Amino acid sequence: MNWTGAVRTMLVCAILIVLHYTLRPLLAWRASVDFLIVALLLGSVRLRPGAAAVYGFLLGLVADSIAVSPFGAAALAMSIVGFGASWLKAVFFADNLALNGFFLFLAKWIFDLIFLIVGHRAVGPELAMQIFVWSPLAAAVTAVAGVLALSLLKPLMEVRTA
Repeated sequence: MNWTGAVRTMLVCAILIVLHYTLRPLLAWRASVDFLIVALLLGSVRLRPGAAAVYGFLLGLVADSIAVSPFGAAALAMSIVGFGASWLKAVFFADNLALNGFFLFLAKWIFDLIFLIVGHRAVGPELAMQIFVWSPLAAAVTAVAGVLALSLLKPLMEVRTA
């Protein structure tokens, strides 16, 4: 990736991170949009697996430092998701929006699974309800919002030839 592509990617990821901390609290949904996952996947597919894991770790540390959750759960989950997205990048970010939506859904759901289990956020029936009802709903909302965000930010990401 050249320098202009790297700067564009950083700019789009920064926009998504700002949206996560500005728009998401205003919506206050039970199954809310996770723009950090969208930013993680967008950046991870452009990095090598080790760098993507570090990027996920840093995003997770930011999320952990602001949230009231067990410290480190989001960092671990985002590291694993970032590494996996980078490793699967040959299949991942094609120009097919349905495929992008599917992988955004899958990434958010895997993040929630790891976050809930490692962070001991729930137990028993409450954990099952979170994993099988609320996490898939949040993953679906994140996938729809991510596809919309990627569609809107696509002109910024395109490589221009002069």
